[in-house]
Amino acid sequence: MNWLREKPEPEPVRPNPPVAAVSPQIVSTPIAAESAKKMEMPKVASIGKSLRVKGELTGNEDLVIEGKVEGTITLSGYNVTIGPNGHVVAEIRAKSVVVGGQVNGSISADDKVEVAATGTMIGDIRAPRVALADGARFKGRVEMDTKSTPATSVAVPAATKVVSSPSISREESHAYAGASKS
Repeated sequence: MNWLREKPEPEPVRPNPPVAAVSPQIVSTPIAAESAKKMEMPKVASIGKSLRVKGELTGNEDLVIEGKVEGTITLSGYNVTIGPNGHVVAEIRAKSVVVGGQVNGSISADDKVEVAATGTMIGDIRAPRVALADGARFKGRVEMDTKSTPATSVAVPAATKVVSSPSISREESHAYAGASKS
């Protein structure tokens, strides 16, 4: 018996479709949507070391200051960070403020004000939570406004109470803090 087999014809080579021809359904897959979310950068504005700003700063995003700012900064609901090179002479109103550089003026925050070890703050602070790092320099008043927070007791260490007094120097506050422990 002689079996005749036909050779199958090879399929023609088809070029890949161009990228623009990709179906929109592929873009809207859950994996693509999740990947797009990860790629979104948080809204953070920055004032670099070489920049000087005079006037009123307002906006709807977080702000990092490494340069010099004079005037008013109002970013209600957002964070302001004064970096180690930042110099600010302003009234600041924000959700939270971190002072790593120098600030002359008042700060009013809805959540927290933190003066880092590299920070110098001369002026008044008003916020429900205030943190002064070891090594931070501060001269002014602290008002821990608890009206915007739920009715809870706020524990303030004795050293913080003494440092917040405008009539006592930082060195004297260490002496009082040491005396209160004995």
